[in-house]
Amino acid sequence: MSSDSFIRRLSALLLSLAALLAGCAGPAPAPARPEGLGPTEARRVVTAELQGKATDAAGWATDIHAALATQELPATVQNLCAVMAVIEQESGWRADPAVPGLPAIAWKEIERRADEAGVPMLAVRAALAVDSPDGRSYAKRLDTVKTEGQLSEIFEDFIGMVPLGKRFLADRNPVRTGGPMQVSVAFAQAHAQAHRYPYEVAGSIRHEVFTRRGGVYFGTAHLLGYEAPYDAPVYRFADFNAGRYASRNAAFQNALSLASGLPLALDGDLVPPAGSARLGETERAALTLANRLKMSEADVRRDLQAGDQPGLEQTTLYKRVFAHVEALEARPLPRAVVPRIDLKSPKITRKLTTEWFATRVNERHARCVDGLTARLASR
Repeated sequence: MSSDSFIRRLSALLLSLAALLAGCAGPAPAPARPEGLGPTEARRVVTAELQGKATDAAGWATDIHAALATQELPATVQNLCAVMAVIEQESGWRADPAVPGLPAIAWKEIERRADEAGVPMLAVRAALAVDSPDGRSYAKRLDTVKTEGQLSEIFEDFIGMVPLGKRFLADRNPVRTGGPMQVSVAFAQAHAQAHRYPYEVAGSIRHEVFTRRGGVYFGTAHLLGYEAPYDAPVYRFADFNAGRYASRNAAFQNALSLASGLPLALDGDLVPPAGSARLGETERAALTLANRLKMSEADVRRDLQAGDQPGLEQTTLYKRVFAHVEALEARPLPRAVVPRIDLKSPKITRKLTTEWFATRVNERHARCVDGLTARLASR
């Protein structure tokens, strides 16, 4: 090999090595930007979509974007519309919506609580005749109450100011849901303990639920703040109504029912509430298969207790039940099913179900996605 050829090859090798070293020493590639619209554009399209639907459309748009951003959820069209669809369904774009017949509902609840505590209603009515902090008697306020936020404040005042209120209400304010997304007060309180609430708390987390910003923030957390193995948004909407992972759990109950031959309510509840002495029907069905699945009773109970967690799909029970029944049926089974639950509440005056709720919200979501997509395409 000639000296010139050797030098050229050596030079090329050194240049390649220099380029490689430069690449290694250079800055790391910038992380991919999270999918979603930027703050300005997200607020713009939501504001435009809400014109004629909501008072202060820009304010709603700001609170919706803030709820997503502060929880590190991308402002995708799908996510924006998911929040908007639930708000529209639950409150019609009112932060603290009026509830028809609320005074009668409130009095009925008071009578029920008094009966449970063994307190005569005569004594309760005497206590409610006392003037409350706003100058009106508690009874007068109850007779004219219009919203859950107002009712919650009445009960809070009554519990804090009147000794009898503490006796039969204790700290159990009967108003358990509220705000523009009708989120659970208990969920909001637990979430605020585990995550930093981004706003200054005005009084209490309970009070924040009935505000626009707080109701949207906590409702968004409940709707979107968890990983779910779903291929369609309708299942997440069903979960919002029935509880996280209810659609996944109902699909498991469906598979378990087919495998065991026992009828099961597809309600998403895999084990009874904590403290219950009875064995749930889902667990009884699973135990009939325990030997065939080569699992102990303790193994079955342990895996069923993962029903409120993201990892149920990875449990032995889940995998073996689906494998067993799919082999028998010679077909794949759905991994998500809308739970079959009749909705019961003093506020509900007609037969409603979780399926009805999820379907209605899903329809609103689809229309919203079409609307926002069209606005983005025409910009």
